[in-house]
Amino acid sequence: MPTNPARSVPPQAAPSATSATSATSANTGNSANPAKHPGHAIAHLGDFHVPPRVVVITAVAVPIGVLGALAAYALLKLITLVTNICFYAQFTFHATSPAGTPHRWLIPILPVVGGLVVGLMARYGSEKIRGHGMPEAIEAILVGGSKVQPRVAVLKPLSAAVSIGTGGPFGAEGPIIMTGGALGSLLAQVLHVTTDERKTLLVAGSAAGMAATFNTPLAAVVLAVELLLFEWRPRSLIPVAAAAVTATVVRGPMLGYGPLFGGAHVPSHLAFYDYPLCLVAGGVAGLLAIGATALVYFSEDSFAKLPIHWMWWPAIGGAVVGIGGLIEPHALGVGYDVIDELLTGRATTGLIVGILVVKTLIWGLSLGSGTSGGVLAPMFMVGGALGAAEAMVFPSVSPGFWALVSLAGVLGGVMRSPLTGIVFCLELTHEVNAILPMIITAGTAYLVSVVFLKRSVLTEKLARRGLHLTREYSVDPLEVHLVGGLTAEPATSFPAAQSTGQASAAIRASLPDGDLAVQRLYPVLHSDGELAGVVTRTQLLAADIEDPTPLAQTARPAIAAQPAETLRTVANRMAHHSVTRVVVRAEPHEPPYVLSLRQLLHARRIDHHEESQRERMLGRRRERAEVVDLVDVDAHVGGSAETERV
Repeated sequence: MPTNPARSVPPQAAPSATSATSATSANTGNSANPAKHPGHAIAHLGDFHVPPRVVVITAVAVPIGVLGALAAYALLKLITLVTNICFYAQFTFHATSPAGTPHRWLIPILPVVGGLVVGLMARYGSEKIRGHGMPEAIEAILVGGSKVQPRVAVLKPLSAAVSIGTGGPFGAEGPIIMTGGALGSLLAQVLHVTTDERKTLLVAGSAAGMAATFNTPLAAVVLAVELLLFEWRPRSLIPVAAAAVTATVVRGPMLGYGPLFGGAHVPSHLAFYDYPLCLVAGGVAGLLAIGATALVYFSEDSFAKLPIHWMWWPAIGGAVVGIGGLIEPHALGVGYDVIDELLTGRATTGLIVGILVVKTLIWGLSLGSGTSGGVLAPMFMVGGALGAAEAMVFPSVSPGFWALVSLAGVLGGVMRSPLTGIVFCLELTHEVNAILPMIITAGTAYLVSVVFLKRSVLTEKLARRGLHLTREYSVDPLEVHLVGGLTAEPATSFPAAQSTGQASAAIRASLPDGDLAVQRLYPVLHSDGELAGVVTRTQLLAADIEDPTPLAQTARPAIAAQPAETLRTVANRMAHHSVTRVVVRAEPHEPPYVLSLRQLLHARRIDHHEESQRERMLGRRRERAEVVDLVDVDAHVGGSAETERV
């Protein structure tokens, strides 16, 4: 006969659904003395899970940082070399700009040639080199197991050098993010690592390349968190930070130690009316970000309608660049010299208008052709030009102030990564006094962008490939609730010595809706109370009632959980073993309980309740204080207040 030793001692409900600690200690039968030692049951849990392997992965990230710095140096020098060869007919690594070429007739020709070369490299080398690099890196992380082909590590920087060196209005950061990520992925692929560890090393390479390119280690780490890692965990943050720091240290002797751009000399105190104007600047930057994003994908849609192979599209985009270069030559290339003029207040009105209009148009239209180039440097120029134009109307704060804060706003709106935009601008200029106005501007632009635009220029391409990417990070509600916080009735169990036939007969006699028939999983106990395994209702109903086999031999191994374990841990265990129920037991002498998937979802219902249910807590009199536990909330939001009996 089935036994139920705990019917006379029903468990008590947890007093609070919002406190994981109190929920555990209140579950009687699961703690020897919870009133005296409420924290003992969860002493094994911590704020973070830090596996020992993080030390090994961090050690591997250090050489990746060195490789990322070398790759960034090589790419920047290669871009300079191609620019000098194409526009000045000289083999030198001296920094130059296409705008200063004495051969202006080359301006409409070279971008077409560069686009043609990039198209050929993409078709016969690797199609992964098309685009600005970040969506490709994200796609490799999401669906590619963080594996990148070796040829991408070679072809991506080469194609970017050709595209930018022949006048393409792009930056080096997108290609170096993909190149650094490829180097990290390649090293990870020769090591015995998990997919998550390989992702960490890929992102470490990307962050290293970006940090070395701009001398911005903190911005590289923040970008990794906001855009590439899809998590905030020590296991990934520490290796990425190690790679970024290493790359920055290595880049110093090669590319310099100071900020990349001259400062805007922001004063320590702003006038009160300047702060509302930062809101205005942020709103305008957000609208510009929306327009620039729409322009890129309008261009991409237009190219997709052409009756020719995509290999030829970059050449057509190059023709657009060439025409724009004839109108405003300073819109060609990376344009770091122009950015410096904008941020120091030395730009002329003609340059400001030319960059704001021409740079935006040729960047958006040519990027949609699928050529190789980055997003950040063009947005530096466009954002700086926008702020410089606003400085003609807004009160003067300091030379380049409005260019700087608008630059942060455009980055926050285009990339939808406001923290990255703020830290980026801070490290590029070392203007600490601009932090508050940049927060206002970038935050406002971010708000405008996310309200009116579903996806950014970095993620829309992924959506068009059928990949949904959410960038809202929050704590899993299953992580903050414990098994001990769920109110459950003791499960009916069977003795291990009982025959399978007798157990089957007991189940059949309980049909259709008796206690035994409702339960789906039955613990099987030895005479000393030890758990021998579990049997399912389906298993017993399929058995012959004359079967003399003891249940100890029929039972399957039990998938168990402890009251002090988080619901997320148990959910992962269920998924790993492909089960929907687990046995919960704190001590061998205590009655077992069965936790079902339905009960596990109570925490999700609490999260939904807290997010959607509006309540007025003050201003009305309450006759009594109410304590809501997991089951109460479940009933409040439409579930059953009666715990599922399993």
